[in-house]
Amino acid sequence: MSRVVHCEDAVGWLESSPILTGCSLIGSLPDISEFPSYTINQWNDWFIRAASLIISKTPDDGVAVFYQSDIKLKGVWIEKGYLCQKAAESSGHHLLWHKIACRAQPGHTTFGRPGYSHILCFSKNLRVDLRKSSADVIPDIGDKIWARGMGINACLMIAKFIAEQTSSTTIVNPFCGHGSMLAAANVFNLSAVGIERSPKRSEIARELKINLEKKCWEPNNMLVLGA
Repeated sequence: MSRVVHCEDAVGWLESSPILTGCSLIGSLPDISEFPSYTINQWNDWFIRAASLIISKTPDDGVAVFYQSDIKLKGVWIEKGYLCQKAAESSGHHLLWHKIACRAQPGHTTFGRPGYSHILCFSKNLRVDLRKSSADVIPDIGDKIWARGMGINACLMIAKFIAEQTSSTTIVNPFCGHGSMLAAANVFNLSAVGIERSPKRSEIARELKINLEKKCWEPNNMLVLGA
């Protein structure tokens, strides 16, 4: 079990990589807010290309999992789950499951961003063992390292699925941010590879760990909101 974080552009890293044998890939692609010069159509095109690239590097017996939150932009709902499925369908990958992770308590109104996130799992050849199914709705995503981060419960669910239902020994996480998914991979004795262009986030991603007893991230002194 190991962890490596490459401080570089994730798209460039993927483009120069072969199919990642023995791996499953996790994507949580950047929001349009990180592309200030892009129109919504330009960002849509970029998102689909990036998602397609992640899927194209996933071996046929592995999975590509996307954790994405929709946005509301100028009165229009941007459905990222649909964009992920569009990318997968173009390459012949099948949707194995689609879970909803609650970001806000059900019944509460949210504004700029919906109160839930999508978690979608795709594969070309792998099929799930239904006897090991888990809940389709995660009522609490758990502790987050920053406002838009993946919750600890969602990360552990994804890592557990990959450890139990695939032959993958490594999780590769382009756009890994602060390393939430990398830490969860290591909990299940999976090696982890992250790609993150921010030096500050890369540094945190190399060290972040999960305290399973308290269900929180450690070390706490590295958790800087918005870092």
